[in-house]
Amino acid sequence: MSDIIARIEGVAGRITLNRPKALNALTWDMALDIEAALDAWADDDAVQVVIIDAAGEKAFCSGGDIAEIYATGKAGNYAYGQRFWRDEYRLNRKIYHYDKPIVSFMQGYTMGGGVGVGCHGSHRIVGETTQIAMPETSIGLVPDVGGSLILATAPGHVGEYLGLTGSRINAADAIYANFADAFVPEDQWNVLKDQLCDTGNLGLIDDAAQEFQGGMLRENQTAIDAVFGADDVFAACKDDTTEVIQSAAKKMSRNAPLALQVTLGLIRAVRADPTIETALDHEFRYTFRSAQFGDFIEGIRAAIIDRDRTPVWKHATIADVSDADIAQMTAPLGSDALIWET
Repeated sequence: MSDIIARIEGVAGRITLNRPKALNALTWDMALDIEAALDAWADDDAVQVVIIDAAGEKAFCSGGDIAEIYATGKAGNYAYGQRFWRDEYRLNRKIYHYDKPIVSFMQGYTMGGGVGVGCHGSHRIVGETTQIAMPETSIGLVPDVGGSLILATAPGHVGEYLGLTGSRINAADAIYANFADAFVPEDQWNVLKDQLCDTGNLGLIDDAAQEFQGGMLRENQTAIDAVFGADDVFAACKDDTTEVIQSAAKKMSRNAPLALQVTLGLIRAVRADPTIETALDHEFRYTFRSAQFGDFIEGIRAAIIDRDRTPVWKHATIADVSDADIAQMTAPLGSDALIWET
């Protein structure tokens, strides 16, 4: 069976991610198939709304399927990954600008590439099991798939906190940080999907939405802003004894120093010009170079291939990352830059 099930039901175009045993990790072909479905429905008057969901209970989409990018990059073929990310980012932008409502239902793990598929639509629904994260710095990447735009526009400096630590957040925090719009109990999702297919009435989402308690971001906003809004976040962490900050420092200590430094600058650059194009352009500068010059290959080796969880990063500490190192990963790409349709 296909990894993407695209069909029309009633007035809805429906896309279901269908790799539950792989936690619906997004492959290159899946990204292209989602884009093809969206293109087919863009001018189809029979389709009033698009619904994106996923098979299985554990994950909406746990991230990009990066095993092939690792294998090709380790062999010195960097073009494969570069093409994958180029096509994936085009999809992310298409979802963001799509002229018809896109309703996503995001259960379980929604991370990395899953954020790119599920969190740029117009109506983003989360449930009791939702765990959203941008954990890229733990594998030597930066928050991408347009995720840096969400981080840049989150309240205060929550974006820096989430992007640098890779922390997982629940439904309440996802709504607070602007990764999602509404909490609907998951036992009501199928009924809501059927109603949307029958009527296209988006007001049904508001009718079904409920409050969800238990977020930690709002209550820790002051502490997060004090540290993650500092010019030198990493030094500020060392001087703060707040529990949430000490936990954040421990998480960051495991992540790639180069990726951390670039992520901090990335989020702040996008905050100054908060568009999806700016976000994707800056992200691509790093991911384009990540296998050749960054820590991506080592990060995937430690996390996915050998699973020893002991990556040997190019820089031992944050202090070892020079301005030249950052510039090498963030300079404009010239003729290799992303080109958008007008």
